[in-house]
Amino acid sequence: MTVQIAPSMLAADFARLADEAALVASTADWLHIDVMDGHFVPNLTIGLPVVAALLKHTPLPLDCHLMIAEPDRWAPDYASAGARNVTIHAEAVGAPVRTLRAIRSAGARAGLAVNPGTPIDPYAELLPEVDMLLVMTVEPGFGGQGFLDLVLPKVRRARELIARHGGEIWLQVDGGVTEETIGRCAEAGADVFVAGTAVFAAQEPAAAVQHLRTSAVAAGSRCGGAPG
Repeated sequence: MTVQIAPSMLAADFARLADEAALVASTADWLHIDVMDGHFVPNLTIGLPVVAALLKHTPLPLDCHLMIAEPDRWAPDYASAGARNVTIHAEAVGAPVRTLRAIRSAGARAGLAVNPGTPIDPYAELLPEVDMLLVMTVEPGFGGQGFLDLVLPKVRRARELIARHGGEIWLQVDGGVTEETIGRCAEAGADVFVAGTAVFAAQEPAAAVQHLRTSAVAAGSRCGGAPG
């Protein structure tokens, strides 16, 4: 496994998205795009037209996290538009197998997300349908929240389920990821890290990405699970 850092554009300047994306293009692996509809979560952000426009102005692949009430209807469109990964929420999807397969058929990796209060075990049977499992480490909806340590046992359990399943499934964490918390996430088994404020509030966002990567790699090496 390899550590991957996905700066969240939720913490960027929405009036300068292309410029903000360029600030991390040299060190980030992905751009994480939080799509919120004001229904599934109490916030409204960007949608498909902005994603399509941003794809024209960044070399980084887009990781679209759909925090929306009807992912079955909309998720395949994000994949068709060119997003490299599209993640839907277990709490919102009505037909998970069909929708995850539709995302893959449209050319993207398929991700499944669970909120802090959602148990992971009931979704183990869906692992053959996913390329990434996202464990939220804050309540979804707003950036800048504090990391919830109480979710770490779920991250460890998710890693156990992935190991039992076999194959290459990424384990992503999103929410409150900083240089102070990323090590605990890596030690728990995560290998893809979404960081917003920790990157875009830094004086040098590209350097912040690299510092996060270094911390995650070091933590993984210490626990022997070594994302590298």
